[in-house]
Amino acid sequence: MPQTLDTHTGKLLRIRPDGTAPPDNPFVNTPGALPEIWAYGLRNAEGLAFNPADGKLWEQEHGPQGGDEINIIAKGGNYGWPVVSFGVNYDDSPVGTGKQHHAGMIDPVWPWTPSIAPYGMAFYTGDLFPGWKGRLFHGALKFMLVSRLMLDGDKVVKEERMLQGLHERIRDVRQGPDGALYLLTDNAAGRILRVAPAK
Repeated sequence: MPQTLDTHTGKLLRIRPDGTAPPDNPFVNTPGALPEIWAYGLRNAEGLAFNPADGKLWEQEHGPQGGDEINIIAKGGNYGWPVVSFGVNYDDSPVGTGKQHHAGMIDPVWPWTPSIAPYGMAFYTGDLFPGWKGRLFHGALKFMLVSRLMLDGDKVVKEERMLQGLHERIRDVRQGPDGALYLLTDNAAGRILRVAPAK
């Protein structure tokens, strides 16, 4: 279903405030297609963020066993699920074609194998951590960490894994108006943690 345009499954939608599809959506005039579809071939989207440097929309998703990924969403883009994946099914069988690439399908900017189960994402633009400006942050449920990605344009050039000693599933990552990084965890007591420079 993520590869067909007659269902919302595996799709990213673009609608106006009244719920209707904008006339410049990519499949508005495609017979049988739902007009609100903007991109397709997604598995399990868990975060969206606009890159303040250029306005491009970045998306992260859970793969099956391995194959979590980050994509830059393009109008009408096909991101391959379930034809291609960097992971395998939970029974260790291949996903789709068993390949990671396919003509006409957009490769991820960054795949995680093994899966970290990314959740929540934010580009850092604050002043509290000048060295973090332009970095992309993700929470991780499975590995209980924060992933900080260094970018060069649309490419990820390095990953740093942070705060693993917390031993808490990070459900969301946001930059506050004070420039600090705020983390929502799955702690049974409910915790929001503030990350700021040591005094």
